[in-house]
Amino acid sequence: MADDGDSLGGRLGRYARVGSSVGGLAVKLAGQRYLGWSLDRDKHATDLRAALGGLKGPLMKAAQLISTIPDALPPEYARELAQLQANAPAMGWAFVRRRMATELGPDWPSKFARFDKEATFAASLGQVHHATLPDGTEVAAKLQYPDMASALEADLNQLKLIFAVGQRFDPAIRTDEIHAEITTRLREELDYRREARHVALYRHMLRDEPGVHVPEVVPSHSTDRLLTMTWLEGEPLLNWKSHSQEDKDRLATHMFRAWYVPFYSYGVIHGDPHLGNYTVRPDGSVNLMDFGCVRIFPPRFVRGSIELYRALMTDDMARAVAAYADWGFTGLTHEMIAVLNRWAAFLYGPLMDDRPRRLTEGMVEGHGREMAQNVFGELRRMGGVRPPREFVFMDRAAIGLGAVFIHLRASINWHRLFESLIEGFDIDALTRRQQTALTEAGL
Repeated sequence: MADDGDSLGGRLGRYARVGSSVGGLAVKLAGQRYLGWSLDRDKHATDLRAALGGLKGPLMKAAQLISTIPDALPPEYARELAQLQANAPAMGWAFVRRRMATELGPDWPSKFARFDKEATFAASLGQVHHATLPDGTEVAAKLQYPDMASALEADLNQLKLIFAVGQRFDPAIRTDEIHAEITTRLREELDYRREARHVALYRHMLRDEPGVHVPEVVPSHSTDRLLTMTWLEGEPLLNWKSHSQEDKDRLATHMFRAWYVPFYSYGVIHGDPHLGNYTVRPDGSVNLMDFGCVRIFPPRFVRGSIELYRALMTDDMARAVAAYADWGFTGLTHEMIAVLNRWAAFLYGPLMDDRPRRLTEGMVEGHGREMAQNVFGELRRMGGVRPPREFVFMDRAAIGLGAVFIHLRASINWHRLFESLIEGFDIDALTRRQQTALTEAGL
């Protein structure tokens, strides 16, 4: 059962410990650099993860996001933060009853035929209860934890301290835009009315995808902090690791299309492919269930993604320059672009290879990490780059999906799958589709 330690007041004492840990790290890093102090970064990183691990809420989610961004933090810290789990202790039944009464009124139990006391899933910002409406419809009631709006602002102050660590470390990537993007998206995630509109958006974008299922919002049982949707039955993706290769490849294809049909057709991406955000049906089709972290991109950004792929396929430097401009990079020298192209060629590699293959084929363990360190080390020597803020959740999606495909050991012709999405791409047509979809969803 949740206690007062999960309220804003209870969190502040733990924030003091986190702040001390992170702030102390920044001082020690500066001392190491300028005064020659010794610092056991592995031990300090472990201590930092322990301090953060006691907090559920936006700070934990932000720490997980930061851990996926190359060079935003020293590698010891990124490794430890990546181990933070989104699953958090659920609110107890007494808290749930009070929260539900706040959202739906004191007679809220009469609005359900059944409401499970135990949460089906508890995450960093809220928890989900399986319930049944009076007409027999099974639903998922997503209830936000108390004090989250106030906690978010306190968390964002802690986030500044965490980024101070990266700045002290003198990274190749400057983190001001990353901080701005995470701040905006986390504030959006607390708005369940907005998430309901995201659900409507995804129902529109994926309406012709038989391999992907999106729930339907129940407006009468939804508020700013309670989101009730139709229940989608499925099992965890990791259960499919023992299925046949054909089953796993079909599932991987559905996952690919679930994420990238919205991006290349509408300029929209689901920024959090966390294992708890989807399940798998017996036929291998995918249920999407969480729509808090959705990013809408300017059409030029989508064009840049396609143009860079085509530039790499044809070794066309001028086309690559235009693609990076579409993405919003500024001040890049040709030397910087050559280095960025090496990183891009690594990421796009499976899409450029016209044959069935696994994502990691031909790579030794740790190759990606070593490549990232080399690329960002060179960029640091050139003065660093400031990536556009859109990259935060684009990278988050790519990394998360890549992990899924590696888990499944999927062997697919990624090139043809990708080409089928971008064939006949027209930025004006995408702009019209995007505007229509956003208008229909009320965004």
